[in-house]
Amino acid sequence: MAPTGEKLILASASAARAALLAAAGLAVAIEPAEIDETAVKLACGNPVECAARLAEMKALRVAERHPRALVIGADQILVCGEAWFDKPSDIAAAYDQLRALRGRMHELVTAVCVVQGAERIWHAVSRPRLTMREFSDAFLERYLAAEGASVLGSVGAYRLEGLGVQLFSEIEGDHFAILGLPLLALLHFLRDRGALSS
Repeated sequence: MAPTGEKLILASASAARAALLAAAGLAVAIEPAEIDETAVKLACGNPVECAARLAEMKALRVAERHPRALVIGADQILVCGEAWFDKPSDIAAAYDQLRALRGRMHELVTAVCVVQGAERIWHAVSRPRLTMREFSDAFLERYLAAEGASVLGSVGAYRLEGLGVQLFSEIEGDHFAILGLPLLALLHFLRDRGALSS
């Protein structure tokens, strides 16, 4: 099947998501959406519902300017016990967050949706589980010194594609979802629609 020629837009400022799509061979325009995530998170009691709603809101915001395009929205929430974690604001916050996650299992609730016009036409949620090992404070300090500000772009304060993999004892679930996007499910939808060659 030949591609339909529909323009693809990623409604995200995430460099990791853009890199995943580019590496998979997709020609995607990048147009981040500005929305108030805090208000939505305060109104939601369920992280799956919240991540899905945020992904859709981002896509709808960008779709207002591009009604014929397929706009991809995504969001990720880290859940550990009853606590939800946001991207750390600075290295000190990343240190505190990683100490709180140390020795525990957490979920990365990762939602993606595709919007065209004012309508959500597809969505998916993945929930990989990751268990951090009991690393020492000294290791954590060396890790943050080596990674620097790059950890501030991740809801978990780690990048599995770098030294962050050393923080873990066990990882279950979709690797791409951990990086921020349930990529295989998205590619399957785009092929079924005819937006990608099959």
